[in-house]
Amino acid sequence: MKLNIMNKTLKSAILSLFILCVCSYPLWGQTGQIKDIIDREYQEIEKLYKHFHAHPELSNEEAETSERLAGELEHLGFSVTEGVGGHGIVAVLENGEGPVVMVRADMDALPIKEETGVSFASDKTVTTSEGESVPVMHACGHDMHMSVMVGTAQVFTSLMEQWEGTLVLIGQPAEEKLSGARAMIEDGLFERFPLPDYILGLHVNSAQASGKVGYSPGYAYANVDVGRIVVKGRGGHGAYPDLTIDPVVIASRLVLNLQTIISREISALDPANITIGSIHGGTSGNIIPNEVELELVFRTLNDDTREKLIKRINEMSEGTGLSAGLPEEDWPRLELESDSHVSSVYNTPALGERLKNSFARAVGAENVHEISPLMYGEDFGEYGSAKPEIPAFLYSLGSVKPEDMEAAEKGLIVPPSTHSSKYLPDMEPTIRTGILTMSSAVFDLLEGEDN
Repeated sequence: MKLNIMNKTLKSAILSLFILCVCSYPLWGQTGQIKDIIDREYQEIEKLYKHFHAHPELSNEEAETSERLAGELEHLGFSVTEGVGGHGIVAVLENGEGPVVMVRADMDALPIKEETGVSFASDKTVTTSEGESVPVMHACGHDMHMSVMVGTAQVFTSLMEQWEGTLVLIGQPAEEKLSGARAMIEDGLFERFPLPDYILGLHVNSAQASGKVGYSPGYAYANVDVGRIVVKGRGGHGAYPDLTIDPVVIASRLVLNLQTIISREISALDPANITIGSIHGGTSGNIIPNEVELELVFRTLNDDTREKLIKRINEMSEGTGLSAGLPEEDWPRLELESDSHVSSVYNTPALGERLKNSFARAVGAENVHEISPLMYGEDFGEYGSAKPEIPAFLYSLGSVKPEDMEAAEKGLIVPPSTHSSKYLPDMEPTIRTGILTMSSAVFDLLEGEDN
């Protein structure tokens, strides 16, 4: 009797395992196919990455980068439109009825002299419109983003029979100026091209090991606003401050007062900060000037907190002017730079939960981590701000050698961060992980309803 029960139990377990394998085969089989394509194409993708890295271009000057990226996608069979919102490109691959998935990669580099020491390092310099010669470097991983996009495009053109729908790939200019996404939207991105059902993107993470990915459900990157406050006064001789209204003293008081908004009026659980990074005023230590100019940036996650900061910065500025005895027309006031605002990146939570599972199937659950929101600006948020009804998701691609990350966690080293002259992604595992996770995410979404 016991033997019969054991046999039945064993048969039941084998049958359950068989059913599980059969049901899971499309998912695991697809991952294997993607890996095979990455293996087949890797050398060419690496060459492309090195080309982009060695030939960086500054924001709004991405002409050659855009042309090369457009050529790569055209060669793969995409219909490519150039010159969208400046040097932006939009590549469309239609493959029957089904969802429309949009994937964005940014293209611009930074005015930094590269110090990585690799053979394909940039030695490029350009002359600005002001006549200044500046070095240029891909110090924020946009070369990696473009290479991963091309690799993802190769996956989907190789497996056309396994999906239906439309894939829209964006090469976006001027992310470092936080203006490229807005320019593409204003140039008809959502009217001239297939309207997406989902919008995806990735960004290298200089605080996460290569081979791993991170995601933030909900807010992922901050609202950013840039502005200035002109503090007026009444100048005069330093020997007779009583005959003046000293704008240096007023400005100093205001700098300290503004920080109390963060420390005393915003919840510690609601990330926000105000940075006054530049103060200019006066010509001599013995002359009280007529005015001082403060340049500031403030960052928030949610829009309600942003509006509160704007309101309170203005109220404190005006109150400081009143307390100094200035006439109302001379009170300090916040002046936001036109088009300086960039919207926070909000990852649709349900989409994030779904793609977390896609990533786990692709690279293993142990390599997928929830991370805290970052206070950087990232104009990927403009897409979600313009079309909040479309689920959007930007995730982090680990880019640090695992041994360096381990040493950093022990406090032994500090790996170079993005925007550092020494930042360089751990190339091969980062490229492979980027293509694998992005391709898996897109396949998941092209399948339609949650699976």
